[in-house]
Amino acid sequence: MSTEGETAPEGAEERGAAGGAGPPGDLPERDRAVLALERRGWSGPGEKERAIRERLDMSPTRYYQLLNALLDDPRALAHDPVTVNRLRRRRAARRTRR
Repeated sequence: MSTEGETAPEGAEERGAAGGAGPPGDLPERDRAVLALERRGWSGPGEKERAIRERLDMSPTRYYQLLNALLDDPRALAHDPVTVNRLRRRRAARRTRR
C-alpha cells in the first residue's frame, strides 16, 4: 500500500501476479494466458508474435517484460512448474553467456 507521495512501480497494478502479492494460487487470468502461450510450440518466425498481439492484445515487448517478471513469481511456479522452471533455466543460460 502506498502512502501519500509514494507511487507504485510503473505497471505494478497492471502486472497482477508479476507484482508478487497475494496467495500462491491467485494467478490472474492474463498471467495464466501468458504461461499458456509460452507452453506452445511455434513453427515459424512471427507466429508467436502474431499470437501475442491477437490473443493477449499487447506488444511482444510488453509480453516478454511480463513473462520475465512471472518467472520470479511463486504463484506462476505453483501454477505451471514445468514451464516456469524451463524458462528460468533458459534465462539463466542466457545470463551466463553474457
